Amino acid sequence: MTVSPSELARRLGEHAEAVCREYLSNGRRSGNYWMVGDVRNTRGRSMHVRLKAVGSKAAGKWTDESSGEYGDLLDVIEQSCGLVDFREVADEARRFLSMPLPPPQPPPQPLGAQRQLAAARGSPDAARRLFAMSQPIAGTLAERYLAGRGILLSAHERALRFHPGCYYRDLVSGETQALPALIAAVTSLDGQITGLQRTWLDPSGDGKAQLADPRRSLGHLFGNAIWLGLEPGAPVPVMAAGEGLETMASLRTVMPVLPVAAATSANHLAGLRLPPSCRRLYVAADADAAGRHGIERLSQRAGEAGILALVLRPQLGDFNDDLRHLGPAHLAAWLSDQLVPEDVRLFLPPG
Repeated sequence: MTVSPSELARRLGEHAEAVCREYLSNGRRSGNYWMVGDVRNTRGRSMHVRLKAVGSKAAGKWTDESSGEYGDLLDVIEQSCGLVDFREVADEARRFLSMPLPPPQPPPQPLGAQRQLAAARGSPDAARRLFAMSQPIAGTLAERYLAGRGILLSAHERALRFHPGCYYRDLVSGETQALPALIAAVTSLDGQITGLQRTWLDPSGDGKAQLADPRRSLGHLFGNAIWLGLEPGAPVPVMAAGEGLETMASLRTVMPVLPVAAATSANHLAGLRLPPSCRRLYVAADADAAGRHGIERLSQRAGEAGILALVLRPQLGDFNDDLRHLGPAHLAAWLSDQLVPEDVRLFLPPG
């Protein structure tokens, strides 16, 4: 008998602590939660997994407070083991639960169906296929979403694309639906796509889709980033880095020739690989303290590599808040007081 993904997740939840000890071995129990760095079993405390059901809140559900990602124990198995497609994840879950494997798969599906299924799971190859299936953002809901946040980017930004019907899986019910999405490529320094970030959008054009977690990432993210303005192989003596796409795209809006990197989370910011030619790094901070570890660790690593690291601080919650509520001229003036004078001349257009 075939067991549904939601039933597998429920059964894993009945043994949540044992699952965590097996697949998130770098964490530890704290009350009713298992604390660990992230779903890939990094050391830390950003991610917490509920070990026992509380009211309507099921055991095995997890949240990463740094990245905003959510999931269940199937996602833990997928990411911590580096598995590629759902059949492998389900087989590993059954092995852990000592359940029988399903009967042999039917003959291979047509190539188009294979590609569509592969693109739905979390490997770099799937990320590359999904990105290739997307289109430039000009004239799409993705461009409208960014413009609604005050973000105006060059049409030559190759990292951002739009998919009119990107699949979204509800992590509780297992149900899927197709929604428009902003697709952002996560790349290595040589320009190779290693993952991507999907931001599902409201079909009406009114911001993000009304979902529990309208933003998810897949692929190999650690060390890589959503790069805006990076030309592979070209020297990058000065750059900026931060967590969120909107934060870094806001800086890029007022400093359109400054290369910027959005690492997608505080943990990934801490591990961002910097170009060997980099000599000065601006790290974009948010007003809250959630990303302080990532800023401090990246600044430390930069200093050890002989790179001058300077922190840029917003006036409001983050630089997108500044851009939307104070305007680009005010943001540029605010930044001019935090940049090295040489960089003011290089990167801030004359007012």
